[in-house]
Amino acid sequence: MSDRILHIVPDPAHDEEPLLRHLIGDALRRVRQEQGRTLREVADAAQVSMPYLSEIERGRKEPSSEVLAAVYRALDLRLIDLVGDVGEQLSHRFAPAAPTALPAPRTGPQAMLLAA
Repeated sequence: MSDRILHIVPDPAHDEEPLLRHLIGDALRRVRQEQGRTLREVADAAQVSMPYLSEIERGRKEPSSEVLAAVYRALDLRLIDLVGDVGEQLSHRFAPAAPTALPAPRTGPQAMLLAA
């Protein structure tokens, strides 16, 4: 029975879709570092503990919407900025392959039959 359970639970290392907490953490860390701010500065401004903010940035903790709002406000961001950054990360990660040429249209009796 334990083998069945192991096969049902997805292995995050093999998941193609990233976890939202990882994308959010990456975005927050990137912005903080671009601003040249320390974890301590942002944690103090957001009124969260520095270890907790570190866990959020590393994608190990999934913050509540209230904590998330405090952190992005401490970074002078708006929710749309954060969501836009996460959306951009996803679009780059899962960008469709270059478009391929469409097959040439059929001609002859089959085309006429389909059109009828």
